[in-house]
Amino acid sequence: MDEKISTAINNIGSLRIVFMGTPDFAVASLEALVNAGCNIVGVITAPDKPAGRGMKLQESAVKQYATAKGLSVLQPEKLKNPEFLAQLKSLKADVQVVVAFRMLPELVWNMPPFGTINLHASLLPEYRGAAPINWAVINGEKETGVTTFKLQQEIDTGNILLQQKIEIGEEETAGALHDRMKIIGAGLLVKTIAQLADNKLEEIDQDVLLSTGISPVSNLHHAPKLSTETCRINWHNKVEEIYDLIRGLSPYPAAFTFLNSKMLKIYIAEKEIAEHTTETGSYITDGRSFLKFAGGNGFIIIKELQLEGKKKIKIEDFLRGYRFA
Repeated sequence: MDEKISTAINNIGSLRIVFMGTPDFAVASLEALVNAGCNIVGVITAPDKPAGRGMKLQESAVKQYATAKGLSVLQPEKLKNPEFLAQLKSLKADVQVVVAFRMLPELVWNMPPFGTINLHASLLPEYRGAAPINWAVINGEKETGVTTFKLQQEIDTGNILLQQKIEIGEEETAGALHDRMKIIGAGLLVKTIAQLADNKLEEIDQDVLLSTGISPVSNLHHAPKLSTETCRINWHNKVEEIYDLIRGLSPYPAAFTFLNSKMLKIYIAEKEIAEHTTETGSYITDGRSFLKFAGGNGFIIIKELQLEGKKKIKIEDFLRGYRFA
């Protein structure tokens, strides 16, 4: 740790911070802030929701962590609710931190004197949107990153604070990348808050980056919410593209195709580039050790899958029990 960051962390407890987040990805950041000695005066997360076979109320990952640490938790149904806004204001936050939460109305993100800082899983302005990790892998990127930035009206467009690049492995899935990024992002967030406390942050206007051609707006990649059509494999595509789609959607929501009229989700696969005359989308198997589907310029060899109505399973176990029509 360099001297500047060490000095900043000495001051980090002086800021009153409200943290907003819901899933496991956000827990890593909240935990890192707590461990760095930050003064977390409140945690905002999603309301408990019924889940599972018994439809029992389930707490968010952030709430579970916050409760275990004795942090004050608020779970508003609506962020514009006057009662919630009064509670939020009473916390007298200097800054709010948002990680994997819902969109905030301006009267919320503009409330603290230092505004609201968001952690985003891409190198903004690239991959603005709801699914940046998935789309980076789907598009075959070799590199991505994490960004801290100030929230403003339009989603993911606020001034950049800090960024850190991350290489994407050739065989890495979105799930594996997610698990690495939540840790790296948490570290970057602590660094951001530390520099804010030490008055060392410099903001970079995303519009300036776009206007100078560093990230040309015409070439920007976007990261919209994933749809069913996104997940359906088009076997006419090149196998490199299909392979990246499978990686980018694993483990959730998973790329899928159909096997004898039943949905088949594919989690892990290998690509085989080869000339062939097999009809695209059809499969080849020996019934014992391999199952592969024909793509535009080769084959996708299935390694882990889930047939509709069944559990996720390794290919060898699947073939041992499946009878092809």
